[in-house]
Amino acid sequence: MEIEKKFTLKEIPKDLDKYDKIEIEQGYLCTGPVVRIRKANDEYILTYKNKTGIDEKKINTKVHNEIELPLSEKAYMHLREKVDGKIIKKTRYLIPLNNGLKMELDVFHGYLKGLVFGEVEFASIEDATAFQMPDWFLADVSSDYRYRNTYLSNIECWTDA
Repeated sequence: MEIEKKFTLKEIPKDLDKYDKIEIEQGYLCTGPVVRIRKANDEYILTYKNKTGIDEKKINTKVHNEIELPLSEKAYMHLREKVDGKIIKKTRYLIPLNNGLKMELDVFHGYLKGLVFGEVEFASIEDATAFQMPDWFLADVSSDYRYRNTYLSNIECWTDA
């Protein structure tokens, strides 16, 4: 199960180069349930996500059942031609937080240039609910559909208006 929250930021850390990063390209074959293909550095992954029945709006946390399977580069390239919407490209920085947590800070490229937000994954819904944002976080946007990658793959460009 994947339990996560999404956040906008007051400021982006100035020293991003000191953190591990992943260059990501991803697209969606289906959005309900989600079937995603992703190239993460030199790995190729097929992901299936579906809802758990938990009312996410009550807890302001995204909760999904998630299955990831490896793909070959050839299979990825074949499926890439079949995605709905656009391919999303981003650099993901892995930034340690307190209590063993980490933020996955996504800096988007291409048609989404200018969009930056972070995700924090949790071991339990209770941990997610108890999470206190660091000072450099701005807002919890976990319930805002505009920050869903499935939505972002179907827009022309990013605007936060």
